[in-house]
Amino acid sequence: MTLTIRPEKPADAEAIETVTIEAFLKAPHTDHREQFIVRALREAGALTISLVAEERGHIVGHVAVSPVTLSDGSTGWFGLGPISVLPDHQRSGMGSRLMREALGALQALGASGCVVLGDPAYYGRFGFRPEAGLVLPGVPAEYFQALPLGDALPRGVVSYHPAFEASG
Repeated sequence: MTLTIRPEKPADAEAIETVTIEAFLKAPHTDHREQFIVRALREAGALTISLVAEERGHIVGHVAVSPVTLSDGSTGWFGLGPISVLPDHQRSGMGSRLMREALGALQALGASGCVVLGDPAYYGRFGFRPEAGLVLPGVPAEYFQALPLGDALPRGVVSYHPAFEASG
């Protein structure tokens, strides 16, 4: 398999939406709004990082990273997600490659850190851990995890971009 990870191009939007829909179609713990979130982030200019996985000219995976706000005023923090891989490409390492590339891009930007809402067993492999001082209201604490990329770990309530409320 020849897989290329590259930044999103304007012409990729429709393929990214298709990949996102298919990736989450049978996933547990979803309200199936991920494609709307990515579209709203793009339209708001809030996709700090948007990478696609391309195989033989077809987009088969995508990861989005957008800024988050922290109630303690800390800056330089981002939220990872959604991350999407076509079902027939899942469990192939593609999601891990997208994760590593996105985290590397955040480090290159000088980001302070990254948060993610998801499976602790999966995201823990990349260094994400629940942090008692960081809270995302309304979700179980063990599923909201942080990865500091700098020296300081903020404390407070995390708010995702308003695009995460998109529903169509």
